[in-house]
Amino acid sequence: MRKKTVKDVDVKGKRVLVREDFNVPQDKNGEITDDTRIREALPTIRYLLENRAKVILCSHLGRPDGKVVESMRMSPVAARLGKLLGMPVKMSRDCVGPDVEKAASELKEGEVLLLENLRFHPEEEENDPKFARELASLADIYVADAFGTAHRAHASTVGVARYLPAVAGFLMQKEIEALSKALESPERPFAAVVGGAKVKDKTALLENIVGKVDVLLIGGGMVAAFLSIKNDKRARKEDETSGSVRRIMEQTRRRGIKLMLPVDVVAAKDANSPDTAKEVPADQVPDGWIIADIGPKTVQLYASELKNCKTMVWNGPMGIFEVPRFSAGTRGIAEAVARLKATTIIGGGSTAEAVEDFGLADKMTHVSTGGGASLMFLEGKELPGVAVLQDK
Repeated sequence: MRKKTVKDVDVKGKRVLVREDFNVPQDKNGEITDDTRIREALPTIRYLLENRAKVILCSHLGRPDGKVVESMRMSPVAARLGKLLGMPVKMSRDCVGPDVEKAASELKEGEVLLLENLRFHPEEEENDPKFARELASLADIYVADAFGTAHRAHASTVGVARYLPAVAGFLMQKEIEALSKALESPERPFAAVVGGAKVKDKTALLENIVGKVDVLLIGGGMVAAFLSIKNDKRARKEDETSGSVRRIMEQTRRRGIKLMLPVDVVAAKDANSPDTAKEVPADQVPDGWIIADIGPKTVQLYASELKNCKTMVWNGPMGIFEVPRFSAGTRGIAEAVARLKATTIIGGGSTAEAVEDFGLADKMTHVSTGGGASLMFLEGKELPGVAVLQDK
């Protein structure tokens, strides 16, 4: 990786501010239901503790919109982290201010302090310079380890780097290296599986990746736009979406890339009507109905194609997988990918959620912790939270 990491700086005796992504799901009683993001942060935290740093952790949790929301306090995270580390994790009642400064200054080597929810302050998402300076004043070094927020130019992801030496943590390093290798030096054949509801949400990704892959497999609701162009070359209505699809399909043809579209789908009257669902050939979706999933023949077709690939990147589910009737396509592809003897990279967000729900995350080479961040990376764009880190 071309950015400095925590191993490139001397942390002994230093106060180190670490931006983690502890935005974990909780139930109505405030119990953490999935601590994956906390566990992913452990290598960086343990390294700092072993090297006698004074560790100050910060994160957001939920969307409090710049106000203190009791149910979004970081105390459950502190408790879970303490159990995982096997040591007490100190907790502050704010993330800036005199009391926090005092707690940070009194921190001893090998101790951990977790700051209160950054987004209790509107200045965090505004990337307010004064707020960033206050955060930075707590420490000597800044470590960016929250890949899931690296696409946001916030005070804790970008602003603090103006005032402190900024390097990557191990999770950030792992994410960047896994995604970079897939895009820049994949073992071939290289396939991309791209799903999602709308073409416009994936246009930039498709246009960036189409010149890098050997096979492109399309799923999700956006299949409708591709099938419309494929089956009616005159297109009844030209708009931005159809223009993007035409451009992508033309690039695959010109570059000799194998473009695969569903041969059958699960159609339904709408997303809330699974009882109306039926499997139909891809070109026979009833007027006004939606494509809620790819069909079983398509799953077999895609799985067969993926068997030949040595590298695979997947971003976007094959259907509305949260609804059981519409989950078979996403599950089928996940199971096929889990069986591959290949490098398998799973984009974050709903794709990561799906493979985790199916109990297959540990069968993948890399499951990204960042939804928007991994999408932006796959689009070929520079992440603000990575750009500010020191170069090697």
